[in-house]
Amino acid sequence: MRAKDAARLSAIRLILAAIKQREVDERVELDDAAVVGVIEKMIKQRRESITQFEKGGRTDLADAEKAELQVLSAYLPAQMSDAEVAQAVDAAIAQSGASGAKDMGKVMGALKSRLAGKADMGKVSALVKARLAG
Repeated sequence: MRAKDAARLSAIRLILAAIKQREVDERVELDDAAVVGVIEKMIKQRRESITQFEKGGRTDLADAEKAELQVLSAYLPAQMSDAEVAQAVDAAIAQSGASGAKDMGKVMGALKSRLAGKADMGKVSALVKARLAG
Protein backbone atom coordinates (compact mmCIF):
# COMPACT_ATOMS: atom_id res chain seq x y z
CA MET A 1 0.00 0.00 0.00
CA ARG A 2 2.71 2.42 1.00
CA ALA A 3 4.60 1.81 -2.24
CA LYS A 4 1.45 2.85 -4.15
CA ASP A 5 1.76 -0.29 -6.29
CA ALA A 6 -1.92 -0.63 -7.16
CA ALA A 7 -1.53 -3.67 -9.42
CA ARG A 8 0.36 -5.68 -6.79
CA LEU A 9 -2.06 -4.63 -4.05
CA SER A 10 -5.01 -5.67 -6.20
CA ALA A 11 -3.47 -9.09 -6.88
CA ILE A 12 -2.71 -9.66 -3.19
CA ARG A 13 -6.27 -8.74 -2.29
CA LEU A 14 -7.52 -11.24 -4.88
CA ILE A 15 -5.40 -13.97 -3.28
CA LEU A 16 -6.69 -13.16 0.20
CA ALA A 17 -10.28 -13.05 -1.03
CA ALA A 18 -9.96 -16.43 -2.78
CA ILE A 19 -8.44 -18.00 0.35
CA LYS A 20 -11.12 -16.53 2.60
CA GLN A 21 -13.87 -17.62 0.19
CA ARG A 22 -12.62 -21.21 0.21
CA GLU A 23 -12.36 -21.19 4.00
CA VAL A 24 -15.93 -19.93 4.32
CA ASP A 25 -17.28 -22.37 1.71
CA GLU A 26 -15.62 -25.39 3.30
CA ARG A 27 -15.82 -24.16 6.92
CA VAL A 28 -12.15 -24.98 7.54
CA GLU A 29 -8.91 -23.11 8.00
CA LEU A 30 -6.66 -23.81 5.01
CA ASP A 31 -3.19 -25.21 5.55
CA ASP A 32 -0.18 -24.26 3.43
CA ALA A 33 -0.80 -26.97 0.83
CA ALA A 34 -4.39 -25.83 0.33
CA VAL A 35 -3.29 -22.19 -0.02
CA VAL A 36 -0.77 -23.25 -2.67
CA GLY A 37 -3.63 -25.06 -4.43
CA VAL A 38 -5.74 -21.89 -4.42
CA ILE A 39 -2.87 -19.88 -5.88
CA GLU A 40 -2.18 -22.55 -8.52
CA LYS A 41 -5.83 -22.44 -9.56
CA MET A 42 -5.66 -18.65 -9.85
CA ILE A 43 -2.50 -18.92 -11.97
CA LYS A 44 -4.20 -21.43 -14.28
CA GLN A 45 -7.16 -19.06 -14.66
CA ARG A 46 -4.81 -16.17 -15.51
CA ARG A 47 -3.00 -18.23 -18.16
CA GLU A 48 -6.31 -19.18 -19.77
CA SER A 49 -7.46 -15.55 -19.69
CA ILE A 50 -4.22 -14.35 -21.27
CA THR A 51 -4.67 -16.84 -24.12
CA GLN A 52 -8.26 -15.74 -24.70
CA PHE A 53 -7.45 -12.02 -24.53
CA GLU A 54 -4.58 -12.41 -26.98
CA LYS A 55 -6.83 -14.34 -29.39
CA GLY A 56 -9.35 -11.52 -29.11
CA GLY A 57 -6.74 -8.84 -29.73
CA ARG A 58 -7.12 -7.30 -26.27
CA THR A 59 -3.47 -6.79 -25.36
CA ASP A 60 -4.39 -4.27 -22.65
CA LEU A 61 -6.36 -6.90 -20.74
CA ALA A 62 -3.71 -9.56 -21.44
CA ASP A 63 -1.03 -7.28 -19.99
CA ALA A 64 -3.08 -6.76 -16.82
CA GLU A 65 -3.48 -10.53 -16.43
CA LYS A 66 0.27 -11.03 -16.99
CA ALA A 67 1.01 -8.54 -14.20
CA GLU A 68 -1.30 -10.45 -11.84
CA LEU A 69 0.32 -13.71 -12.94
CA GLN A 70 3.75 -12.41 -11.92
CA VAL A 71 2.51 -11.41 -8.48
CA LEU A 72 0.75 -14.75 -7.97
CA SER A 73 3.83 -16.70 -9.05
CA ALA A 74 5.90 -14.95 -6.40
CA TYR A 75 3.81 -16.65 -3.70
CA LEU A 76 4.47 -20.19 -4.92
CA PRO A 77 7.43 -22.33 -3.83
CA ALA A 78 10.46 -22.35 -6.14
CA GLN A 79 9.76 -24.38 -9.27
CA MET A 80 11.69 -27.60 -9.87
CA SER A 81 13.91 -27.96 -12.92
CA ASP A 82 12.97 -30.35 -15.71
CA ALA A 83 15.75 -32.73 -14.62
CA GLU A 84 14.46 -32.77 -11.02
CA VAL A 85 10.91 -33.45 -12.24
CA ALA A 86 12.13 -36.28 -14.48
CA GLN A 87 14.04 -37.79 -11.56
CA ALA A 88 10.96 -37.60 -9.31
CA VAL A 89 8.82 -39.21 -12.02
CA ASP A 90 11.31 -42.06 -12.48
CA ALA A 91 11.46 -42.61 -8.72
CA ALA A 92 7.65 -42.66 -8.41
CA ILE A 93 7.34 -45.14 -11.28
CA ALA A 94 9.94 -47.42 -9.70
CA GLN A 95 8.40 -47.09 -6.23
CA SER A 96 4.86 -47.86 -7.38
CA GLY A 97 5.92 -50.70 -9.69
CA ALA A 98 3.95 -49.15 -12.57
CA SER A 99 4.27 -51.04 -15.82
CA GLY A 100 1.89 -49.38 -18.25
CA ALA A 101 -0.61 -46.61 -18.91
CA LYS A 102 -3.17 -48.33 -16.67
CA ASP A 103 -0.95 -47.48 -13.66
CA MET A 104 -0.79 -43.76 -14.45
CA GLY A 105 -3.26 -42.84 -11.70
CA LYS A 106 -1.18 -44.61 -9.09
CA VAL A 107 1.98 -42.76 -10.17
CA MET A 108 0.24 -39.36 -10.40
CA GLY A 109 -1.27 -39.85 -6.94
CA ALA A 110 2.19 -40.36 -5.48
CA LEU A 111 3.64 -37.40 -7.37
CA LYS A 112 0.84 -34.95 -6.66
CA SER A 113 1.60 -34.71 -2.96
CA ARG A 114 5.36 -34.40 -3.56
CA LEU A 115 5.33 -31.95 -6.45
CA ALA A 116 2.30 -29.77 -5.68
CA GLY A 117 3.24 -26.15 -6.19
CA LYS A 118 6.77 -27.05 -7.24
CA ALA A 119 6.05 -28.20 -10.79
CA ASP A 120 3.41 -27.76 -13.49
CA MET A 121 1.29 -30.87 -13.02
CA GLY A 122 0.24 -30.80 -16.69
CA LYS A 123 3.85 -31.25 -17.74
CA VAL A 124 4.35 -33.90 -15.06
CA SER A 125 1.32 -35.80 -16.35
CA ALA A 126 2.63 -35.68 -19.93
CA LEU A 127 6.03 -36.94 -18.77
CA VAL A 128 4.49 -39.81 -16.78
CA LYS A 129 2.35 -40.78 -19.78
CA ALA A 130 5.40 -40.76 -22.06
CA ARG A 131 7.49 -42.84 -19.64
CA LEU A 132 4.73 -45.41 -19.11
CA ALA A 133 3.95 -45.70 -22.82
CA GLY A 134 7.58 -46.19 -23.83
